Parts: sequence; structure tokens; C-alpha cells
Amino acid sequence: MRRIIHLLIFHFLPFTFHSALAQQYNVRSFCWERVEVTSALDAKPSSEAAAIVAPYKASVDSMMAPVLGMSRVAMSARRPESLLGNWAADVMVEGGTATGLEPADMGLINVGGLRNNMPEGIVRRGDIMLISPFENHVVVLEMKGSDLLELMKNIAAVKGEGVSSSVRMEISAKGELLSCTVGGKEIDPQRIYTVATIDYLAEGNDKMTALKKALKRHETGILAREVMMEYVIKHRVIDSKIEGRIVVK
Repeated sequence: MRRIIHLLIFHFLPFTFHSALAQQYNVRSFCWERVEVTSALDAKPSSEAAAIVAPYKASVDSMMAPVLGMSRVAMSARRPESLLGNWAADVMVEGGTATGLEPADMGLINVGGLRNNMPEGIVRRGDIMLISPFENHVVVLEMKGSDLLELMKNIAAVKGEGVSSSVRMEISAKGELLSCTVGGKEIDPQRIYTVATIDYLAEGNDKMTALKKALKRHETGILAREVMMEYVIKHRVIDSKIEGRIVVK
């Protein structure tokens, strides 16, 4: 632990001091070891480390600790369908109404973007920040049905993502799209559909390339995590269920 503290102190030393050291010394060898950060470290807290962290702890706690609401269940994100993926995709639909449009035909969130679990019981601001730590904004895309069908194939190819309650998909174990409906109906190739998602996916990332074909893009200017926080505050108690939104056949 002392070596870690010394490295932290060295990191924050003035650049001129670093430069002076660089002029006097050359690295001949180095060694490293893996330090597993788990609750086991709490048994013997380091007073030196605590002293370094102390000036910042109060401000971090004040930001992370406020209670937003409650969750009936613990939620995690996985493929093909998950409690957290379902919840987050439904939140995208509600958040998309900030554009002034009607609720989107479907919501989409990438499993890889949900970086932590939702706890059962009290939900704090910090919990949502850990779930959605990135600077992603909610956007609503207008897409032709033919391109939406291609999006469904994108989702099937990665073995599932978080999709809203309006979506039902059957995919193969190999990642092929077998069938899909939106709003209880098959996708009409000529109709215009709306998709509420995040700007990261709208740019075609995480293999959601069909989203780049959107005819129009409506910006909310609101971070995904802010939409999630407002959702918890508004509903007070949140819940999620596995509903067969994406089924592997």
C-alpha cells in the first residue's frame, strides 16, 4: 500500500520536478505485482491512504449519496435479455419525449454501456452514475422500416441488446434474426419508425450500423444517466421483468 501511495504522490508532483529526475536517472529495470481491489482490503485500512483521500471524500459523498427512489429487484445487464437492459431501454423511450415527439416506437440501449448493477432497495444517485458513467445523450431517430429491420438484424448478430417493451424478437443461437415485431406488428418496410437511443449508438457504434441510415435525428441534449435519475425520482419505485423481448430459438 505504501508503494501505491508513493506512486500517487509522485504523480501529482510538479512537472519541473519530474523533468529534473528524468535528467538524473535512467530506468534499468522495473517490476510489478497485481493488487486485487476487494472488500478484503477494508479489514486493514491504510491511514496514509485515508489521509490522501480525505479532502475529496466529502464532495464525492455529497454527489453520490442522495436517495432517488427504490428498486423492487436487483438488476444486471446481459444478453439476450436482462432486467437492467429492459429497464434502461424503456427509460430511453420516456426520455425521448423531451424532443416534443410522441413516445418512440422502440427504445434501444447497448448492454456494454450499462457498467454496473442496479441494487435492490434504495437507489442512490451514485448507483445510476455507476450504471451509466459515460457522457452519452438521448436521441430519437426517424428510420425507414427497411432500415429498422436491418437494425433488428444488427441486434440479433450480437446476440441481443436492451430493447423496449414494444419489441419482440426471436433469434438463432448463431445470431440470425428469425422473426420480430414492433408494437405487436411486423415491421412495414415503407413506414417511418422512431427509435430512442443514445448518441453513441446513433453513430453506428457497437455494430449498430443500421442506425447511421436514420432519416432524421432529434437531440434531447440530456445525458442518459440524467434521464435514468429523473425516471427513478418520478416513479419512486422501479421494477423490471424478463418478458421474452428477445428469445433464442
